[in-house]
Amino acid sequence: MPIIKSSTDLRNSYNDISTFCHNTNEPIFITKNGRGDLAVMSIDLYNKLTSKYELYRLLEQSEDDFSNGHTLSFEESMKHLREKLNNGTV
Repeated sequence: MPIIKSSTDLRNSYNDISTFCHNTNEPIFITKNGRGDLAVMSIDLYNKLTSKYELYRLLEQSEDDFSNGHTLSFEESMKHLREKLNNGTV
């Protein structure tokens, strides 16, 4: 169940809201004039969510590459990896 607080609560109870977000790894939804306005979360949760988003984006890109025939053989892949290792780019 989402936790919903007003913008006034955010202003007056920042420390409590911050502690909740850090302890639960859950966001708190902030309303302004009775309407949804913000989602407040810890930096750790934000980083976790953005990391997942980036992974999903890369997986989607990989699926598109595979569907469009943009693939390499195992030997070609290993050659590219060895070149990167030798150049220090990995």
